[in-house]
Amino acid sequence: MKRHPTRLLRPTLACLLLVVASAFAAPAVAPLPRDSVYQLPLPLTDQHGRTMDWRQHRGQPQVVAMFYTSCKYVCPLIVDSGKAVEHALAPAEQAKLGILLISMDPKRDTPAALMAVAKQRRLDPAHWSLASPRADDVRSVAGVLGVRYRQLADGEFNHTTALLLLDRDGRIVARTEKVGSVVAPEFIAAVHRVLK
Repeated sequence: MKRHPTRLLRPTLACLLLVVASAFAAPAVAPLPRDSVYQLPLPLTDQHGRTMDWRQHRGQPQVVAMFYTSCKYVCPLIVDSGKAVEHALAPAEQAKLGILLISMDPKRDTPAALMAVAKQRRLDPAHWSLASPRADDVRSVAGVLGVRYRQLADGEFNHTTALLLLDRDGRIVARTEKVGSVVAPEFIAAVHRVLK
């Protein structure tokens, strides 16, 4: 009995299609290291009103700090620190680093409040993300980042002024509590290393 040529081609075409499809399939994502802060699921709403999990930052080193927009004293110095880190880098290095400021006051730090600070301080949205977690997540993220805070009766906060450097997988590789327009040289050196 003679076989039709198209019947012979079907299994070959099916195999070929599987090979081509597998070549275009998304690569498998490596599991997170056990000491990655991204082990904590954390939805954040940024200054543009977009909500996404902070694990979206995986793959790009990040300078991270906690702040709140109505702070008049310490938090502006935290922003100054982020700007000082940027200024210490060559343009090619700046393009590889993200700066993430996470609010400890999500009730007041709406996207509009976050955007007002971003505009007032001229923070480049290509590199800077100001974001609020859900109120129930503030204590968890503060714990993971080693930030201590306490809300006062007048609505202000006492809090740690820490700047943290995360590697591409969300591991804390450097930390400084020196904030302002001059950042600790060891912290800047760690940023250079992580961007190589």
